[in-house]
Amino acid sequence: MRDIEIPTERTIIRPFAPEDAGEVFACISPEITQFTAWEPPPTEEAFAEVWENWLPAMDEGSELTLVPRGRDDGRCLGILGVHALQSGTPELGIWLRRDVHGRRFGHELIGAVARWVSRMHPVRYFEYPVAEENLASRRIAEAYGGEMREHRQNNKYDCVVYHIPPILP
Repeated sequence: MRDIEIPTERTIIRPFAPEDAGEVFACISPEITQFTAWEPPPTEEAFAEVWENWLPAMDEGSELTLVPRGRDDGRCLGILGVHALQSGTPELGIWLRRDVHGRRFGHELIGAVARWVSRMHPVRYFEYPVAEENLASRRIAEAYGGEMREHRQNNKYDCVVYHIPPILP
């Protein structure tokens, strides 16, 4: 699963590789993690403990952690995750570096990844959990036909879970 390449109009999306770690870590900030279920790792070493778990999960095909990069400048834009990839109801997640918020990258990236997964795996629907207050991310789910189906609480915020139908070409 490490040879995937998903192009979009403005980006190229590829699986996370250890060489991406420094640039990904540099993009993590308190502003972007306010709506993530996890806290920002305090050091690159602490971040390594996180990403080192991504690699075997990708190798076994259960998870996919992707790094979108700008086509023009090659810079890292954030991370996309597809969890429970083989379940029929994979979970989509995304966080983007602060300076690209508001430019519709989330919409473009979630659509491309959901389309790719829908072609490659049987999908009944995607789960898309999002902080109730994160209106921009909620609009992404709704733009792809997502319907709110569940409320959850985690340690940071109230969460709503959308079910997004498979996206076929």
